Amino acid sequence: MLPESTLTPNSQFSTLEPVIAIRNLNHYFGEGGLRKQVLFDINLEINAGEIVIMTGPSGSGKTTLLTLMGGLRSAQEGSLQILGQEICGAGKQQLTKLRRQIGYIFQAHNLMTFLTVKENVRMSLELHDDFLNQDINAKAIAILETVGLGDRVNYYPENLSGGQKQRVAIARALVSHPKIVLADEPTAALDKKSGRDVVELMQKLAKEQGCTILLVTHDNRILDIADRIVYMEDGLLKSDGVDVATKMH
Repeated sequence: MLPESTLTPNSQFSTLEPVIAIRNLNHYFGEGGLRKQVLFDINLEINAGEIVIMTGPSGSGKTTLLTLMGGLRSAQEGSLQILGQEICGAGKQQLTKLRRQIGYIFQAHNLMTFLTVKENVRMSLELHDDFLNQDINAKAIAILETVGLGDRVNYYPENLSGGQKQRVAIARALVSHPKIVLADEPTAALDKKSGRDVVELMQKLAKEQGCTILLVTHDNRILDIADRIVYMEDGLLKSDGVDVATKMH
């Protein structure tokens, strides 16, 4: 048992309810005769502060499930609760509100090429009314220093390496202290060392902030950073990793 002084608000939350709770979730693409089921009866819980890696073959439904959890598309059947809110059948307004509480990191870093590194990170803060009366430049610079880019704040993305761009994307995702970070193949375009550095950085910052990370990857070199590994195949969750995680601890 940790002494109370070492518990973050989010780690206290983990004893109450999962930050992601999925029950009997089904999802389909297309309409009418072209309708095809892509997710089948998914059941999964993820707790606050956990680092969970989702793996499995291409086309197994990992990215679809990730986008549903992130409110990037609306869930259709079953129950999908994120931070205690049911979002199955949610409208655009509810999904927009949810997205503000989540940090996203994609395979393509998705930086705005016409903005400097600092402006890319600032943009994430500008979505939150809470930060508008604070010095958002200082916050952006502080997290860029944390990810080792303090000397690159006024650079444009075209003048950065692949690893540096992905570190900017991590800074942008984490600067607003989201409760959940969703990462889709964040190391796919990076060499072994850069990929490892990027994932360890995500792990370090998330642990400091007490946020939950769900990371989709094919990269076997980074599986060891996970608290738990879940495995998908053909739209089915074959393993939620709970038994493995219990044995490991």
